[in-house]
Amino acid sequence: MTSGPKTTTQPAAGAIDPGTVAAIVEGRHDDPYAVLGVHPGAKGLIARAFLPGAEAVEAVLDGKVVGTLARIDARGLFEGKLTIRKPRPIRLRVRNLHHAWEQGDPYSFGPVLGPMDDYFIGQGRHLRLFDRLGAHVIDHEGATGVNFAVWAPSASRVSVVGDFNGWDGRRNVMRFRRDSGIWEMFIPDLPPGTIYKFEILDKGGQTLPLKADPFAFQSELRPATGSVVARPFAHDWGDAAHRDHWSKTNARREAMSIYEVHPGSWRQGADGDFLTWDEMADQLIPYVTDMGFTHIEFLPVSEHPYDPSWGYQTTGLYAPSARFGDPEGLARFIDGAHRAGVGVLLDWVPGHFPTDAHGLAMFDGTALYEHADPRKGFHPDWNTAIYNFGRTEVREFLINNALFWAERYHVDGLRVDAVASMLYLDYSRKDGEWIPNETGGRENLEAITFLQDVNREIYGAHAGVMTMAEDSTAWPGVSMPVHEGGLGFGFKWNMGFMNDTLTYLAREAVHRKFHHHEMTFGTSYLFSENYVLPLSHDEVVHGKGTLLTKMSGDDWQKFATLRAYYAFMWGYPGKKLLFMGQEFAQRREWSEARALDWGLTDAPAHGGVQRLVRDLNGAYRAMPALHARDCEPEGFGWLLADETETSVYAWERRAPGEPPVVVVSNFTPVLREGYSLPLPQDGDWAEVMNTDAGLYGGSNAGNGGRVRATNGRAHITLPPLATLYLTLDTGSGQITPDTGSGREAPGS
Repeated sequence: MTSGPKTTTQPAAGAIDPGTVAAIVEGRHDDPYAVLGVHPGAKGLIARAFLPGAEAVEAVLDGKVVGTLARIDARGLFEGKLTIRKPRPIRLRVRNLHHAWEQGDPYSFGPVLGPMDDYFIGQGRHLRLFDRLGAHVIDHEGATGVNFAVWAPSASRVSVVGDFNGWDGRRNVMRFRRDSGIWEMFIPDLPPGTIYKFEILDKGGQTLPLKADPFAFQSELRPATGSVVARPFAHDWGDAAHRDHWSKTNARREAMSIYEVHPGSWRQGADGDFLTWDEMADQLIPYVTDMGFTHIEFLPVSEHPYDPSWGYQTTGLYAPSARFGDPEGLARFIDGAHRAGVGVLLDWVPGHFPTDAHGLAMFDGTALYEHADPRKGFHPDWNTAIYNFGRTEVREFLINNALFWAERYHVDGLRVDAVASMLYLDYSRKDGEWIPNETGGRENLEAITFLQDVNREIYGAHAGVMTMAEDSTAWPGVSMPVHEGGLGFGFKWNMGFMNDTLTYLAREAVHRKFHHHEMTFGTSYLFSENYVLPLSHDEVVHGKGTLLTKMSGDDWQKFATLRAYYAFMWGYPGKKLLFMGQEFAQRREWSEARALDWGLTDAPAHGGVQRLVRDLNGAYRAMPALHARDCEPEGFGWLLADETETSVYAWERRAPGEPPVVVVSNFTPVLREGYSLPLPQDGDWAEVMNTDAGLYGGSNAGNGGRVRATNGRAHITLPPLATLYLTLDTGSGQITPDTGSGREAPGS
């Protein structure tokens, strides 16, 4: 049952008693629409208005005065007869000692939301909440203005406040819809750009800290925390070809190489200021296309008050951060990326939310979005609140947000943060700090249902939009369809691959033979999920250094090992993800407060890594054997998995009807000549990738671009700390992928 303000007896039509007057002028009345606005009087219609500071008020309709309102209370309550016969929205011509102005009377307008909204909200099936809640510039009953709507079922009063009413919560008290717990109000004349918040009184009448709009589509730039009335969204999209392609394809069988970006620190302006979305479009999109990445993944771009949270402490799930300009700037960026053939993914954070006073925490004086019990509603790792996934309205809020980004901004997918923390009730908790589920288990059944629901709705409504789970657990079926009992994600981050391989490569080369399995263990579960191989921002912060500094050995060996590792990863089954800066071997640990060290790309070793990543992306995209069966076991087969003494690994990548590709990695600083390598077919094999090539900064050891296999084997040269790609020469004349490098063949 929805709670809310208590019902009070209203005065007879045309009469108003002292108690009602006091309730109106003190902002305590539970239903000001029953008193203010246009109402039947004893002899026709009357109008009432609460206008503190006004001296004289006239009612105006179609430019003509239709009544004079007399002040009936010194605190600003006016009342007067009207000459019109039917109730209609009126305007008020107001004068005080210093100014005169005209404004629409919000209390003479009817509601915007209707009973079907209440019904579908109550059923948890309203999938257009972002069209109804929040602040919308609309035409309503002959006037243009803004309709505000917010869910606060336990509040005794909710008001819209801003500069337009002196932040006075008595002046724009909203209408309460008891069936849904939503408060709404249409205020005529307000323009886009208006800054506002909600003033909420809890059920005991205590005033809460001013709250930002949970559905705000635009926000002020931090440290300000106000919501902003956004202009009606009017971007003219030109990305139909891109969206059509992804809607018809199977993403599991497409090349996907993702460039993970923190938009505030990829590059910065001359004064250290943030780039706008338009500036990023001019710089980032050409860079990504030149580097051959298929997708950009942004760390959360929704509004957040604290820069060092990197966006993961979001207070405005529906508002692109003001740090980077207006909301439509993001749309222009995504449209531009799509026109260039690049997809855009967003990190999405439904796992927790910050407890900032202006945010969702204790929104109406109760644990509205979160659980009241901290054993379920508070996250000890991040000092944040946890959504109550079992509450219908909270699930709707989050599911609608996922649909909003797909529809409004045409995003290609959402990477869902911290899924593990959602799946388990005892995540980061000791005994006694969590509450078992209804069966006595540790699984968060409500969160599981929520994740299934959001994936079902995304995939059902937006063909081509994908979801990815950041999950470090062994939860089964993360990327299995919901109807088969899975969580319904399209992909899952392979955290095990990242942990095992980085642990191995941090070891001195002489010790690697004792830990050979760290590079092979992942194939035991490789095809249990649709995997993304992530080398993400989490690996280059909090004292972890950078990928380059994680490699063992001297500087030359670090660079060589990193190059070999990248090619190992690009040849390994799974989609690829690399955090910005690692494509040119950033030396300094990443900080959100500064731009990447782009000057390093002028240094041969760093520039060589950058060229390698560009060429790896080219090879990965051009050779279907490297991507078309990334998620299926028939696309992979070991050739050498147990060469512990030499720390050599080799496998075959396959795709139906395509030349196979063999990947060979040598993780010791030893040049191995005449190394016996089993190959799946006899004949000539082209060496299409060699990370030891001179143009990448290597020693230029190799096989002259070609090897010959007889009796199922070839005797090849394995450069030190290097990875080779070999592909069968089928006689078609097209054996070297067009990487776009325009340089000599690696290993020549």
